Amino acid sequence: MNAPLDIEGPAAPPRSNGELVFAEPWESRAFGMAVTLYDAGVFTWPEFQAALIARIAVWEASAKRDEPYSYYGLWLAALEDVLTSVRAVSTGEVVKRARSLAQRPSGHDHRDDHDHPH
Repeated sequence: MNAPLDIEGPAAPPRSNGELVFAEPWESRAFGMAVTLYDAGVFTWPEFQAALIARIAVWEASAKRDEPYSYYGLWLAALEDVLTSVRAVSTGEVVKRARSLAQRPSGHDHRDDHDHPH
């Protein structure tokens, strides 16, 4: 399987000269996680695309738009939505892990051995 990334419209990934564009390393990792999980058969691409379009629509409808538009921020939120909907992960697990990652110092985006003992 390969993710159908030649999509157009609001769910299309940012591109420059036809190539995917990532502003930060975490964006490419979020992208890679979704494609890898799709390739593994965890969810269908239409499921993910629908979740992404729904997240974009909610952001667009937001009266205040407190958060600046972040395609990959919405991509990651859509991935969380799909993974919880197919019961691959619980909402509690997502929240716990997100809080743990948010408490790390800036620039510390890799896993230390003491974070997850073998």
